Amino acid sequence: MGLIKAAGGAIGGVLADQWKEYIYCESMAPDVLVCKGRKRVSQRSSNTKGEPDILSRGTVIAVNEGQCMAVVDQGKVVEFCAEPGEFTYDGSPEPSIFCGSLGESIKETFRQIGRRFSFGGGAARDQRVYYFNLKEIVGNKYGTANPVPFRVVDKNIGLDIDIAIRCYGEYSYKIVDPLLFYANVCGNVASDYRRAQIDGQLKSELMTALQPAFARISAQGVRYSALPGHTMEIAQALNEVLSEKWSQLRGIEVASFGINSVTAPRADEEMIKDLQRRAVMRDPNMAGATILEAQAEAMKSAAANPSTGPMFGLAGVNMAASAGGVRADALFAMGRQQAAQAAQAPQASQAPQAAPAEGAWTCPGCGAQNTGNFCSTCGEKKPEPKKAEGAWTCPSCGAACTGKFCPECGEKRPEPARAWTCEKCGAQNKGRFCTECGAKKPEKARLYRCDKCGWEPEDPEHPPKFCPECGDKFDDSDER
Repeated sequence: MGLIKAAGGAIGGVLADQWKEYIYCESMAPDVLVCKGRKRVSQRSSNTKGEPDILSRGTVIAVNEGQCMAVVDQGKVVEFCAEPGEFTYDGSPEPSIFCGSLGESIKETFRQIGRRFSFGGGAARDQRVYYFNLKEIVGNKYGTANPVPFRVVDKNIGLDIDIAIRCYGEYSYKIVDPLLFYANVCGNVASDYRRAQIDGQLKSELMTALQPAFARISAQGVRYSALPGHTMEIAQALNEVLSEKWSQLRGIEVASFGINSVTAPRADEEMIKDLQRRAVMRDPNMAGATILEAQAEAMKSAAANPSTGPMFGLAGVNMAASAGGVRADALFAMGRQQAAQAAQAPQASQAPQAAPAEGAWTCPGCGAQNTGNFCSTCGEKKPEPKKAEGAWTCPSCGAACTGKFCPECGEKRPEPARAWTCEKCGAQNKGRFCTECGAKKPEKARLYRCDKCGWEPEDPEHPPKFCPECGDKFDDSDER
């Protein structure tokens, strides 16, 4: 009876799984991170007796916007798709007579029946489709139960102290690597994997990373009261701190970070304000104005006192100044002196620079100043000076020349060799023999034209000794 039941189960199961499946996922709730795909079965469908975790060859899987799909076969991800639309799974080992060659599908069907018979009629395979939510997971609240250290840096007054602050708000994150999230977080789930299952761990790690993230922000000189205006920098700093645990381990990243309120203890706030008020007194003008205000208030108070009178108050002010107190007019004079010195400082800084050494040159590679033939910083060779247009080197003394005669020895500028075309190979040459085939330069009649005014004699082969137009002497340079 057992063999008959196993044979019937194997045959019935394989035939029931011949139908191609249609896998889909409804709109995922905001708190669902991963859910299992479902087979669509309607009242008109005949595909009601197939195995729930078997995907026949040719199965169609629908992928919506903001989702990605992964096919898991025997616990291993074998297919992945993040593009919205229809995905056809042709790589399934479960045959279907409705996909591929009919003859091959029938042969594989009988093989599958034999395989299932050896397992008592049941399917020895588990195939699932999982959908991942790629949208931003918002509404994750956080709050510092204990004060978080924050470094306050104010370079204007030389302030650098640590205080304790409290903050609360919301943050959001996204799944950026679904395969990592499946392998290290959710794995095979029966239905849904919700964010409540991981929120506690993420919030604890976020609060741990908040302290080094605040340290990076405070190092930029941002005050704790201005933190709500630097939420993007905080999110970037959090991702850098949490990259090893979140990005590289779980495949998630902080998408945004919001701060609703930041508060510091009243004592710390009063201390910072008091230090800032004191730092203002370093300016002589501000200190003088404060003394004048205090003196005016003292005189008003004395004038309002009927027992002393204004004369007594004024005498008290003069006595305080003569006893060693600082006078306002002296502070104002000090402020004017500092302003004059500040105005003269830029002029003093614009001192004439030392003239470069003789023969110095600037390296085109690194910009360093050098005097030798090679750069002392990068080793690049000194660039050769560019020759002026028409420059030539005297063959007698080696001097650099630009005119028709050498300024050192009076040697005349040598005429450049005239190019000629070889009649055999067509190569261009300047010497008496061809550089390609060795043919000798052909002899031709000597024709002359004055190279100064362009006059040509009537007998071009026998010119006069001097040009009748300009008086220039004919020589070999006039040959054309």
